[in-house]
Amino acid sequence: MQNATLWRALLGVEKTVIESVEYDEDELRLIAHVRARARARARCGRCQRRSSAYDRGEGRRRWRALDLGTIQVFLEADAPRVNCSVHGPTVAAVPWARHDAGHTLAFDEQVAWLATQCSKTAITELMRIAWRTVGAIITRVWADVEAVHDRFAGLRRIGIDEISYKRGQKYLTVVVDHDSGRLVWAAPGREKATLEQFFDALGEERCAQITHVSADGADWISAVVANRCPNAVRCADPFHIVKWATEALDDVRRQAWNAARSRPGGRADRIRWSRGRIRQDAAGAAKALKHARFALWKNPENLTTRQAAKLAWIAKTDPTLHRAYLLKEGLRLVFQLGYDEAAKALQAWIGWARRCRIPTFVDLQRRIVKHRPSILAAIEHGLSNGRIESVNTKIRLITRVAFGFKSPDALIALAMLNLGGHRPALPGRK
Repeated sequence: MQNATLWRALLGVEKTVIESVEYDEDELRLIAHVRARARARARCGRCQRRSSAYDRGEGRRRWRALDLGTIQVFLEADAPRVNCSVHGPTVAAVPWARHDAGHTLAFDEQVAWLATQCSKTAITELMRIAWRTVGAIITRVWADVEAVHDRFAGLRRIGIDEISYKRGQKYLTVVVDHDSGRLVWAAPGREKATLEQFFDALGEERCAQITHVSADGADWISAVVANRCPNAVRCADPFHIVKWATEALDDVRRQAWNAARSRPGGRADRIRWSRGRIRQDAAGAAKALKHARFALWKNPENLTTRQAAKLAWIAKTDPTLHRAYLLKEGLRLVFQLGYDEAAKALQAWIGWARRCRIPTFVDLQRRIVKHRPSILAAIEHGLSNGRIESVNTKIRLITRVAFGFKSPDALIALAMLNLGGHRPALPGRK
């Protein structure tokens, strides 16, 4: 093997002429002086079009390459500018690195792979770069992947949801393919304008091909989907519907707890009474209700012996709270039935909630009536946001790794690389 061929293999470059290699013993650096082959020269760095020479640019540049053992490696070459017919004066393209990047392609690929596998500290220590540099590299790599792959191809059934990625009401709107489980799109914000961006990118023709859309019942999602995908079946996520009932139940529990505290022996009376006159029965009731949250939240089949006993105590001492619990369980049961039985059961539940004289559940039944078609559609087609919630959980883990990125673009790129179905491979691997 000739020396030039060996050095190209070691440096991980193609279409490149190795002019010379020098080693700096003081800095422990290997510097390879290179140039692009004749066919790869005089091309625009942005669009790769052949262009006429413009000037010599800012002289010679260096690009960071993968280390050789413990020795840092740099490629050094001229960086002239060409006059592109589209982009004007632009730095000429080089075959070993992306435009406007300070690292080689192999270096970028390895950093992107590590970002999907390792912690922040491991990447920065191993590659000897700053965390902001990792974010820039991830964004570049995902842009190249997106240019090659059509992530919207074959999209028929989608789920839409939002997830918080930072304190201060910072949200991402995410879209997931139900059939493949892939994350197909994400953008900062949770409003109509944000979701409109997705359907703009999808295009009218592909919007018409969408057959099912699942979401959590948010009005801003429903309005955009009804406008952009009028032929799609809209399905309300069963998990979020039951969550509404759980939140209503918890509101009733808090009201019962506050009522117990206001009775003689509750918190307000303890301030006025001497310690010896506190009635332990009222104080105990307030404490029991305070710690009954999980007994009321959990499904009956998952209750522990202690929680089952607490639930039985609630049934005997607080009929209103127990009725709210039965309403929550009744709504949960609707989603375990077939379509015909579920439609009848849901109608019966609405009538029960309307007459229950519990304000929070009266309000809830109005909400259920509003979303009844999408609830029944979810039961009929067996569609839920389960895949979306799974993707959201993974995004939360990625958010912990991505903490410190200045903008959400790097976080979105990292999430797309992890969950978009096109994970980067290590350089030199098939």
